[in-house]
Amino acid sequence: MSETIRVLLSEEEVDAKINEIAKIISEDYNGKQVHLLCVLKGGVFFTCELAKRLTIPVSMDFLSVSSYGSDTKSSGVVKIVKDLDQAIDGKDVLLVEDIVDSGRTLSYLLEYLGNKNPRSLKLCTLLDKPERRVVNVNVDYTCFCIPDDFVVGYGLDYAQKYRNLPYIGVVELD
Repeated sequence: MSETIRVLLSEEEVDAKINEIAKIISEDYNGKQVHLLCVLKGGVFFTCELAKRLTIPVSMDFLSVSSYGSDTKSSGVVKIVKDLDQAIDGKDVLLVEDIVDSGRTLSYLLEYLGNKNPRSLKLCTLLDKPERRVVNVNVDYTCFCIPDDFVVGYGLDYAQKYRNLPYIGVVELD
């Protein structure tokens, strides 16, 4: 089976929205340092672009979870593959994710991280698919709400392909 990629959000649209959300976050955290927690692998492109545009002090850490494998739908089982390198106790933490769909992974991570006693814990996502939600998750900062299509680009992949696309595209299987 082969696939084609249809552009959903152009590079220019994504760039403009990241600028906009970075300004809002910078205002919300004015006078504070924010600790960005990037969810690997998909979140790395968005996290780096967001971090470059924030006007407040930033520290970063990374964690990796798995719930997809090589399929286009979440398995529903969340597994931490790489845990945090630094403690988040007392920090203002912003969890940065590429996409929120079912909410299972983010619900799990928010509970897991909340138990590590951050001063505050908020969620920022590049993409949100609210119609796929099976677990309620409060997303504090959302760049785009998108339809229930399988998307790639800007860090999102299909079987480890297409992460490097500078735009958000929809996978169409032939």
